[in-house]
Amino acid sequence: MDLIQTYADSSDGEGQSHRPSTSSPDSSPLRLIPSKSAAPKVDDTMLALTVAKAHQAHSKPIDPTQHVVAFNPTYDQLWAPIYGPAHPYAKDGIAQGMRNHKLGFVEDASIDSFVFDEQYNTFHKYGYATDPSGNNYIGDLDALQKNDAISVYNIPQHEQKKRRIEKKKDVEMEEDEVVGGENEVDPTEIDNPATDVWLMKNKKSPWAGKKEGVQGELTEEQKKYAEEYAKKKEEKSHQGEKGEHVVDKTTFHGKEERDYQGRSWIAPPKDAKATNDHCYIPKRLVHTWSGHTKGVSAIRFFPKYGHLILSAGMDTKVKIWDVFNSGKCMRTYMGHSKAVRDISFCNDGTKFLTAGYDKNIKYWDTETGQVISTFSTGKIPYVVKLNPDEDKQNILLAGMSDKKIVQWDINTGQITQEYDQHLGAVNTITFVDNNRRFVTSSDDKSLRVWEFGIPVVIKYISEPHMHSMPSISLHPNNNWLAAQSLDNQILIYSTRERFQLNKKKRFAGHIVAGYACQVNFSPDGRFVMSGDGEGKCWFWDWKSCKVFRTLKCHEGVCIGSAWHPLEQSKVATCGWDGLIKYW
Repeated sequence: MDLIQTYADSSDGEGQSHRPSTSSPDSSPLRLIPSKSAAPKVDDTMLALTVAKAHQAHSKPIDPTQHVVAFNPTYDQLWAPIYGPAHPYAKDGIAQGMRNHKLGFVEDASIDSFVFDEQYNTFHKYGYATDPSGNNYIGDLDALQKNDAISVYNIPQHEQKKRRIEKKKDVEMEEDEVVGGENEVDPTEIDNPATDVWLMKNKKSPWAGKKEGVQGELTEEQKKYAEEYAKKKEEKSHQGEKGEHVVDKTTFHGKEERDYQGRSWIAPPKDAKATNDHCYIPKRLVHTWSGHTKGVSAIRFFPKYGHLILSAGMDTKVKIWDVFNSGKCMRTYMGHSKAVRDISFCNDGTKFLTAGYDKNIKYWDTETGQVISTFSTGKIPYVVKLNPDEDKQNILLAGMSDKKIVQWDINTGQITQEYDQHLGAVNTITFVDNNRRFVTSSDDKSLRVWEFGIPVVIKYISEPHMHSMPSISLHPNNNWLAAQSLDNQILIYSTRERFQLNKKKRFAGHIVAGYACQVNFSPDGRFVMSGDGEGKCWFWDWKSCKVFRTLKCHEGVCIGSAWHPLEQSKVATCGWDGLIKYW
């Protein structure tokens, strides 16, 4: 329409001079209608720049130092030679940034180790090898043609042919022997698969039909060797079953083992008695014992009096220290070949138990340092306890790494009972209910209650939200158990019939996840105490469950703690820094 209108206007302009106007004066004047487009306006500036940049990128070479390419280059572009002059300081023309080897640039190749070894050994034996691409050969091409391109792991054709001929000859000779002997052998044996004749005739493998020759008598040298080997094997198996054997040694560090009155060095002072009825939180450091070369895993005060403190070290040694007088190490007990895991006094303190990672449990005389008995099942003991009853001090319980609680009679050395219900290593043993029952915790995140002497679980506590509990302590009133849970809290369980969780009492704030930090009560039951993974010792109030005080005790983990039985405002802590601190 625009073209037609334009054409009409031009024709009218040309003809105005030749003919008069025929339009009437009343006719309306002509109007031009502007053209319109429904398409939106597009700014094609960026498109033009992008196209120009792409053309420029395709035309110029790729910089070998860049790590990202914004387009898909062709093969020729990728493998084009580097433009520009040779590098002035590199002999082979490769810039230092391009090197990944002292001899230049080495390309990454995906090649199996077996294939590499095959080609490497082939090259060193025959002088040729296959290119990693698999298409070409390098090295001595004459040897390649001569050996028909075999590798060291291929058997040559002539060798295969030689082996086939030899095998065929062996088979023919054996068949001739069978046929030659058929006159002497019952014909039924040839058809009977149970006979040697049938085996020889139907032999399919190099070993079929061959019987081992009857062994003659051994020579004196062979007999001697066989006896020595059997003896070594027996010793090795005995050692694996019963733990590692170590010579037991002890060293006394005091001035004299008996004083002028003939009293032993372990005898408690006569004037030792409780100073207060109430316990108080310690405020300052009183003494530090240092003698272990590695961390200290457990500490125990001497029963009732606390004038001595026993420590189990990860340096395989057990030491006993004086608390009241000199503050020095009194005796060292050396009988384990690996770290000592747990220690436990008997009721009167004259003897104690140690459990080590060398799979041995040893029963020591505190005064003389002699080992009275050694027990082992071939598994690592994690906890050891004596029955607290005075008439059952000869009964030993040990929680083992093979999920069992083993009960020994110390007098006879025999295993009298095994409690086998846990699904993980046993971590703690705690006697409750006047020592008629005991509670155990394990890596299987459960608590189990046992009747002493009966290997049947009478109470099984396991909830989805429970974590492993590596330490459990009994409240002084014997009604509650405090369990150190690895989700950074201390849980309280009742020791009554139902062993219920006390949801109103929960002690938290410390970080113990991953560490078997021990939990303890003050002798009057007013405070709960525990170490943590940051070297602190935490004290909580039993009634309000609030944090009462924290002490920075050790560098590293504060693994063990114990409240003094008489001086009720003093505690001892031990850590992985090898120190025992008295507060």
